[in-house]
Amino acid sequence: MMRTTSRLIATPARAAMRMRAGVPAALGRAAQRDFACEVARLAVRSLYAELCLYPKPGLVSLVDTGSHDDMNALTFMRSLFSLRHYFKKICLAGWHDAPFARLKQLGIEAEASMLEATCGINTHRGAIFSLGLLCATAGRARAQGTPMTPVALRAAMLIRWGEELAMHAAPTDARADAPAAGLSNGLRVAARYAVSGAREEGALGLPSVFEIGVPALLAARARGASMTHARIDTLFTLMARINDSNVYHRAGPQGAQTVRAHAQRFIDLGGTANADWCTEALDSHQAFVQQRLSPGGAADLLAASCLVQAITAMDCGQR
Repeated sequence: MMRTTSRLIATPARAAMRMRAGVPAALGRAAQRDFACEVARLAVRSLYAELCLYPKPGLVSLVDTGSHDDMNALTFMRSLFSLRHYFKKICLAGWHDAPFARLKQLGIEAEASMLEATCGINTHRGAIFSLGLLCATAGRARAQGTPMTPVALRAAMLIRWGEELAMHAAPTDARADAPAAGLSNGLRVAARYAVSGAREEGALGLPSVFEIGVPALLAARARGASMTHARIDTLFTLMARINDSNVYHRAGPQGAQTVRAHAQRFIDLGGTANADWCTEALDSHQAFVQQRLSPGGAADLLAASCLVQAITAMDCGQR
């Protein structure tokens, strides 16, 4: 029993070498499943961590429904439960070098499961794309024996799927052949206001995650912030710096400027290092609810940033 356990623990780090050496892939299947299950658990936990944060302006939490009257925390929990198998499947797809078309199909199936679980409410469409892509990248990196640092993960993503992601984001794909009624809210916003959305994020290797979210999260932790405070600071940093298609869809450029102004004020006052940070965040929350503003894009990117941090920590713990 001890020998079997030891072999399974060692296998993930050596899977790529075994396959290159001609050892049957079946020998590593249990370890692959274990790794994919752990990555899926981290993905679900990252989304749950975002849900649990409070106060976070305009967003659904365990405390209230923010600017939404069509969803609550239970809606998000049902959505999370529906996505757990998707994250495992797409991680394994990445491990086995699946083309982007396969990742996209898994995402489409996950979105259908989400909508069925939530009775048609879009809770995690953006997260299905960004966290799914990160799970696939983690699988690919582990299969190749690549250290899963943030820089290495982003490089692995772009090396394997960068060209396909760029094609996915191209304007011709963005709906020259699709009726306006068939467009997502993000695509409508991109077409109307010339702001980037999930497709452009993916084509560039999730810059809002790797260049804004993850650095903010790590910097907050490095200065001694608790994980909760670090996540709050990261959310406000993302709100201040990204063009959130959810906000543009609900309130246009004026609403987007309101979100950025509130977030920048919070940061300028010191973020959660400010003794009155909670009051500041609550004031923004109340203002967003009154104006029906909901920075859901920033929330998805926060969850993605949390996932990168968790995958990096997991990999460091296994090395």
